[in-house]
Order: sequence, then C-alpha cells, then structure tokens
Amino acid sequence: MDIGIGIAIGLLVGAAVGYFLLQVTLKRSYQKKVDEINAKTDLEVKEARLAAKRITDEAEVKAEHIVSNAEAKNERVKQKKIQEAKEKFNRYKAEFETFKSEQLVELKDREMELKTMEGEMKLKQEKIEERNKAVEAQQLEIEQREADAIALRENLEKQLKVVARKKEELDTASERHIKELEKVANLSEGEAKEQLLEAVRAKAETDSMAIVKNSVEQAKVTASKEAKKIIIQTIQRMCAEYTIENTVSVFNLDSDDLKGQIIGREGRNIRALEAATGAEIVVDDTPEAIVISSFDPIRREVARLALKRLVADGRIHPARIEEVVAKVRKQLDEQIVEIGERTVIDLDIHGLDPYLVKMVGRMRYRSSYGQNLLKHSIETANLCAIMSAELGLTPKQAKMAKRAGLLHDIGKVAEEETELSHAILGMKLAEKYKEHGVVCNAIGAHHDEVEMNNIISPIVQACDAISGARPGARREILESYLKRIGELEELAMGHDGVQKAYAMQAGRELRVIVEAEKVTDQYADDLSFMISQKIQDEMQYPGQIKVTVIREKRAISYAR
Repeated sequence: MDIGIGIAIGLLVGAAVGYFLLQVTLKRSYQKKVDEINAKTDLEVKEARLAAKRITDEAEVKAEHIVSNAEAKNERVKQKKIQEAKEKFNRYKAEFETFKSEQLVELKDREMELKTMEGEMKLKQEKIEERNKAVEAQQLEIEQREADAIALRENLEKQLKVVARKKEELDTASERHIKELEKVANLSEGEAKEQLLEAVRAKAETDSMAIVKNSVEQAKVTASKEAKKIIIQTIQRMCAEYTIENTVSVFNLDSDDLKGQIIGREGRNIRALEAATGAEIVVDDTPEAIVISSFDPIRREVARLALKRLVADGRIHPARIEEVVAKVRKQLDEQIVEIGERTVIDLDIHGLDPYLVKMVGRMRYRSSYGQNLLKHSIETANLCAIMSAELGLTPKQAKMAKRAGLLHDIGKVAEEETELSHAILGMKLAEKYKEHGVVCNAIGAHHDEVEMNNIISPIVQACDAISGARPGARREILESYLKRIGELEELAMGHDGVQKAYAMQAGRELRVIVEAEKVTDQYADDLSFMISQKIQDEMQYPGQIKVTVIREKRAISYAR
C-alpha cells in the first residue's frame, strides 16, 4: 500500500519535474527563435533603409532631371509665346496701319463729296435767288395789272352810265320812229306785230342753235369733270399694300460648311435639286447665302422650301431630294388652293369654279412689272366695286364688276403654253368655266383686244390702269430708272434752242425750256412733236410720256 502511494507520489513528482523542464526548454527555444527573428528583422530593416536611401537618391536625381527639363521646356514655350505675341503685335500693327490709311482715304473721299455737295448747294441757292427775283418781278407785274384793272373797272363804270343814258335816248327815239313808220308804212299794229314776231322767231332759231351748241360743249366739259371726280374719289377711298417680286430668291444658311453638303460629291446633289425643281441654284462666294434663280416664282418657292427642309433634316442626297421636292410641291399646291379660297371669301365672291379659285391662288406667286399679281387683282376688284357704287350701278352690277376685276389677269397664270394674249386667254378660261358673258367681255376687253359691250368693261379697264399707274405700284431697279431719266433729259438737250430739260413725275413728263430768241411759237409746237417721236423711236418705257415745251419771253428793266 505504502509502495503504491510512494510510486504514485514519485510519478507525480516526476511529472511535475518533467513539465517544468519541458517549459524551460520551450521557453529557451522560443527565445532563440525570437532572437533569430529580431536579428533577421534588423537585417531587413537595414536593407530596407539602404534600398529607401537608394530610391530616394534616384528620385532626387530624376526630380532634378525633370525640373531641368521642365525649365528648359518652359523657357522654349516662353520664347515661342513671346515670338507669337511679337508676330501678333506686328500683324495688328500692320492691320491698324492699313485701316488707318483706308480711313484717311475714306475721309478724303467724304471731304470731296462734301465739297461737291457744297458746290451743288451753292448752285441751288443761286437758282433759288434767281427764282425769288423772278417771283418779285411777277409780283410787281401783278400789282401793276391790279392797278390797271381798277382803272379799267372805273372806266367801264363810266361807260356803262353813258350806255344807260344812251339807251334811254334810243328807247325814246325808237318809240318816235315806230310812230313815224306806222304813218309811212300804213301798217296796223297787228300787222307790224306779226312781221316783228317773224323777225324775232328767225333770230330766236339762230340763237337757240348757238345755245344748243354751247350746251353740248358745256355737257362735255361737265362730263369730263364728273368722270375725273369719280376716279379721284375712288382712288382716295382705296388703300392697299403692295409687294415687289423679282426673279431670284436668297436662301440664308447658318454656316458656309453647308454649301459643300448641298453641292454634294461632284455636284450630284445640286444637279438633282435643279432637275427636280426646274430652278437654278447659284452657290458663289456670298457668305452664308445661296441664290435661287428662276422666272417662274412657283419653282423658286418649291426650291426654297425644299432646301429649307433638307438643311433642317441634314440628309441630303439625290433620292432624298426627289422625295422632299415631291412633298413640297404637293404642299404648295394645297397652299395655292387655300390662298385662292381665302381671297374669294375676303372679296365676298360666290360660285367661282374650283379651277379658277386655284388660278387666283397662283397669282400670289406671279408678278407683273414688279407688282404682285394677286395684290393687283384684289386692288382692281375693290376699285371696281367702289367705282360702280360711285356711278350708281345696282348691287348686282357692282358684284359682277368686282368679279371681273379679280379675274381680269387670270390669263397670266394659265398652266398651258399658248400664243394668245393674256386678256383673250383669260376670257376663254372664263367662258370655259361658265362665267357670265359680261365678266368674260370685261376680261377680254380690258386691253381693247375685243369690243366692249357693257358698262362693266370700261370700269375694269379704268381700275386696272389706276392700280398699275399709282405711285409705288410698279417699281424699277434704281440704276435703270436713273439711267432712263438721264437719257430722257439728254435726248431733249440734243435739239437746237433747248436751254434746260427736266424729267418730272417719275419720268412720265418731260418739260423742255427753250430760248425765246432762238425758238418761235410755231417751232415750239414742232419741237414738242419731234422730241416725242424721238422718244418713241429710241427709248423703252411703261405707259406714256408727256412732252411740254415752255417758251417764255421776259423783258426786265430797272428804274434807278
């Protein structure tokens, strides 16, 4: 028992000693490993420090190299910028010198223009002074004539008193003479009255014929005055806008880069556009603009709208161009019909054939002598209605006149080509679409190509002339207008005895002032005829030109 306890105690003590020895051994091995790790760590730290120092040194070298390169590059950029700044400065300086020289030239030109204008003003002032002197002389002459008239009136009053006194004496002598005649002729009072009545009747017939003749002449003068009054009142009551059309349209672009896209490769896009629209597309050096040229305004409008759509869409190629042009043409046809319908409704015209309504809409895209045809036709229609009212026609006749006024130029927009004049063609169109015979005659007769057979025809003719002849209705290009005015005056100045020539009323009248010493009254009439014939033979002009030759003899003297 004791042995077993001793063995157990021995085992426990051995185990404790073994455990203690094991712990000591483990602790030593752990300490050894820790020392090895520390030694290794110190070595790695030293190596890391050496590597870090080496990297730092390399980085410093690289940084110095980069800084030196950056400084060199910065110096090069600086020198380049300085050079560019110098070149820019020199360029701006040259441009400034050029601009300065141009401004000096322009200032000199303006100075010359001012001097020229000053000379012209002096000449005008001298002319005004001469006219003032002439007016003063005329005023003195008028005052003298007034004094002579007063003296003449006093003299006439005296003569009238003498005539009255002599009339009384003649009446007394006549009574005495009648009594003596009765005694000599042995006639009774009744027989004498019959002979006297016969004589009075014969004289009355002669006087009545003269009165009738005077009445007819007075009626002609009165009728002319009344006609002028009616026309003036009609013009005063009519006020309309007007527009000027020409043969080109300008299409504006956002950028010149679009021109190349519109032209296309080897010009295929622009050729396709011209073939589809029938208009000429002109692409030149004009900045941000393309010119569309055609004598047909509808073709120009189709080309303009098609270009607008193509540029907005951005897809420009031949197939797309043909598609867009077809759509635009269809849309424009609908718009033309809409314009015609709106015009007919505004003018309160009913029962017009749809084809004629379309023709009225086509007038919007046609011009005549620079005057928009639709505006002209609407204006003529309104003038016809006003003039019919002024002449006292019935409301039915006034509506018919308005209808004829709207359709009088319908032949100008006919779709088919023909050799007929627009008046005859318009009359045939109106007859074809069942218009009234009065309207058809007014359309055909407004240029005297057919005989007028009703009161409406002369009204339409007069209103057409009023609308076309009013100031501003038909405008010419300024250069051609000034050239024609100058040629008109030079043509008159080429005759002997002509002192001055002035074109008046926008070239519708030419006033020629001749020298009284060289030109007689008879030659003045001949000169007016010769100038008018020369104008007809050598010049082209709208309407007519009135040639007035003025010959004035002035005798001026001064009492000092």
